[in-house]
Amino acid sequence: MAADPSVKTKVIVICGPTGIGKTELSLSLAEYFHGGIISADSMQVYRYMDIGTAKPYASERRRVPHFMIDVADPDEPYDAARYAEEAGEWIAALDRRKMVPFVVGGTGLYIKALAHGLCGANPSSPEIRERLRREAEIKGHRFLYERLVANDPEAAQRIHPNDSYRIIRALEVHESSGRPMSACQKAHGFADAPFDVLKICLNIERQALYERINRRVEQMAAAGLLGEVKSLLKMGYSAELKPMKAIGYRHMVDFIEGRIGWEATIDLMKRDTRRYAKRQLIWFKKDPAMVWMAPDDFYGTCSRIEDFLRRLPEGPAGGRG
Repeated sequence: MAADPSVKTKVIVICGPTGIGKTELSLSLAEYFHGGIISADSMQVYRYMDIGTAKPYASERRRVPHFMIDVADPDEPYDAARYAEEAGEWIAALDRRKMVPFVVGGTGLYIKALAHGLCGANPSSPEIRERLRREAEIKGHRFLYERLVANDPEAAQRIHPNDSYRIIRALEVHESSGRPMSACQKAHGFADAPFDVLKICLNIERQALYERINRRVEQMAAAGLLGEVKSLLKMGYSAELKPMKAIGYRHMVDFIEGRIGWEATIDLMKRDTRRYAKRQLIWFKKDPAMVWMAPDDFYGTCSRIEDFLRRLPEGPAGGRG
């Protein structure tokens, strides 16, 4: 980490909704500040999933070193805790090289886990998780949700009854630790802040963002997303895997299996991507420490970063939100 172990490493987060222009701006910023880019995208961690995850091109990776891309196979379990650990190691490596770490992406939970730490009492148990998944298939998600209401009503209030992933995760934590997940999170408070972080979120007028998203979907289709999904299926990766349920991939699977026509596939992919972008913005707007910038405001963003880097480094007691 930093030369003085009591001083927190400075980290710049560039986040925002999908299609906003994070890649282009972060490349310019990382070049200007002699930095490296650590992806904060929960889909870019997977190998063989390139087009649908909008991974940086090889030419862009040559411009600036990139990390946390292609670190897991599509059928390999991957979560925010693993991300925070591995991304934190790359931040330390960049700091040792006297390079500025830029964390770039739109997965809010990954950014939160990295910037604030995760509850250590939230263990992961693949065996319990798989048993709960089978139980959900047999008895339905509502059955598990009612169990969560009984065991952890506070967590149940924050989780939609149809959000099977979070329901199973909360029950998994309860069974693994013997404590409700809400109690663990309340005690921890995401308060371990291992880094001194400047969080910049990009945003533009809603309609302009939606037009960008629509163009991106069309570009992904033209670039061969359908062929990428066919290749993944041919490699033996099940359409039921979590990454294959992501936007774009599940749409192409529906088309391949004849459940929907091509034009409807593209229209649904556009719609669902717009809805995802809206959810991302809602997440980021909850963070009072977020600095909001336009994606084309390079000089304004540079000024913010320069002020942050010039500021005296924080010690262990002065963590930022």
